[in-house]
Amino acid sequence: MKILLHICCAPCVIHPLRELVEEEDNSITGFFYNPNIHPFTEWENRHRAVADYAGKEGFEVIYGGYDPERFFSGLGSAFEAPGRCRICWKMRLAETARLAGEKGFDAFTTTLLVSPYQDRGAILEIGARLEAESGVKFIGKDYSGGFRQAQQYARECGMYRQKYCGCIFSEKERFAKERRR
Repeated sequence: MKILLHICCAPCVIHPLRELVEEEDNSITGFFYNPNIHPFTEWENRHRAVADYAGKEGFEVIYGGYDPERFFSGLGSAFEAPGRCRICWKMRLAETARLAGEKGFDAFTTTLLVSPYQDRGAILEIGARLEAESGVKFIGKDYSGGFRQAQQYARECGMYRQKYCGCIFSEKERFAKERRR
């Protein structure tokens, strides 16, 4: 099966890629598309880490550009989680589904399904809706079982590991939690 794998960051691609490649007859292409990541230096660090890992593992990745304007205009005034998160997931997965259909992929999925910090139910709901709209199969596999091991591997390899989901609001929340401690 020809699968387009949305990638949020390099550490999160490790386990889903391994699982998808292990399945017989899968051909995986990554898609790094994350208009939510802010500031540009953070986006650049994640982009570079994905490119390095893809080169090491020998898989192709399509790279979307840095486009925070699309993220902010898509949010409107939905600055609070979980509303802004749902909008963000849908934005990234809709672009993945669109590209998958345009390029003739059989299916699409996302590394967002590896993280215990994301709302898996909401992502599955969005994926199912996009499958119905696009006609491209959404793979809603639970990759979370390999999250800790992949994070450990990333740490051991010196891979760039971010400290927040990517948007400026999540970064603000991270610092607010640290201040309260």
